[in-house]
Amino acid sequence: MIAFLTGRVAARGAGSAVIDVGGVGMTLQCTPSALSRLHVGEEGTVATSLVVREDSLTLFGFADDDEKYLFEQVQTASGVGPRLALAMLAVHSPDSLRQAVHTEDTAALTRVPGIGKKGAQRIVLELRGKLDAPISTDGTLPGAEPAADAHPNGAWRGQVVAGLVNLGWSAKDAEAAAAAVAAETDDTSDVTALLRSALRKLSRA
Repeated sequence: MIAFLTGRVAARGAGSAVIDVGGVGMTLQCTPSALSRLHVGEEGTVATSLVVREDSLTLFGFADDDEKYLFEQVQTASGVGPRLALAMLAVHSPDSLRQAVHTEDTAALTRVPGIGKKGAQRIVLELRGKLDAPISTDGTLPGAEPAADAHPNGAWRGQVVAGLVNLGWSAKDAEAAAAAVAAETDDTSDVTALLRSALRKLSRA
């Protein structure tokens, strides 16, 4: 099992990054918060989970071990695979996922593309006794610093749109959601927060 990677960030896209580890480029599918901490040309460390299939080996990357833990735990619920687990962590922080499960907030879970009402009820039923209690009330871990993106203002819209499309939304809907977020905020430094705001708008549409 590959628990983490440390190396120079060779490339970063909307949902993935390439880390040069000893001259070998490792591609990772990452959560938005993990990507926001990786900057091309700089060294980065990413917690990882290796998913093995008959025809593929896929590395998933996370901002910290807590994200990784939630990613692996939610997959113990019926019908939740790695892609859906990654989408859950794109919409919710680890602690807000815990909160949704512990309070049986199915509406919060249905904000994730691919999770309907019945699926949310099943996830709550199957995970309620498996996840530890929420750590905080604001969706962050104690002592955690907010993730910030190094890209200048304006580039965030392309990243948000690409992230929404990767999560299953149409390009038209993604563009509309990004435009709505842009009209309501002046702070565009945190792409992770902007992506979550766009997802909330799409969920209410």
